[in-house]
Amino acid sequence: MSGPIRHDGMRRVTVAQGETRVSDEPEVVLTTVLGSCVAVCFYDPVVRVGGINHYLLADGTGSDQTSMQRYGVYAMEVLINAMLSMGAARHRLKARIYGGAKMRVGFRDIGSANIAFAREFLRAERIPVVGEDVGGSIARRVEFRAALGLARCRGVDNVVSIPVTRPIARPAVVSSGDVEFF
Repeated sequence: MSGPIRHDGMRRVTVAQGETRVSDEPEVVLTTVLGSCVAVCFYDPVVRVGGINHYLLADGTGSDQTSMQRYGVYAMEVLINAMLSMGAARHRLKARIYGGAKMRVGFRDIGSANIAFAREFLRAERIPVVGEDVGGSIARRVEFRAALGLARCRGVDNVVSIPVTRPIARPAVVSSGDVEFF
């Protein structure tokens, strides 16, 4: 796993929308920024391996792998399979859920659907949730030292919810038989 090495010896690896990363290296910090998206972190304390996903929508259909990566069900399966391939056992997995904010007033609440999906998926898979920081209206930065199972979540400053405004229909101004459009 590559990433820049910082002065503190940590190697930061950014996880973008639709991506999944797994690591067993103690110096690796997996990091992502979330709005209405959700990230789920898994950790197996016996083999000391962890991973994180970042999904945009709870469910949906896609015609190719690129579009499928946006959906929670795909992201969860990819993460679990990556964990198992590194020696983790499903019955030892612990989970944390982050994100799912309502970032725009007036839009559909995608964040709540993403949170509900993560909780239901983990309940159905019998993977215990040991922590979460979800909902609200602020963006979050998640940092996960996967091999140690240590996570930190902080609000991101300077993100403002923008209300939806619909353009007001303005009547055309008629002058001398002409129509002016604004």
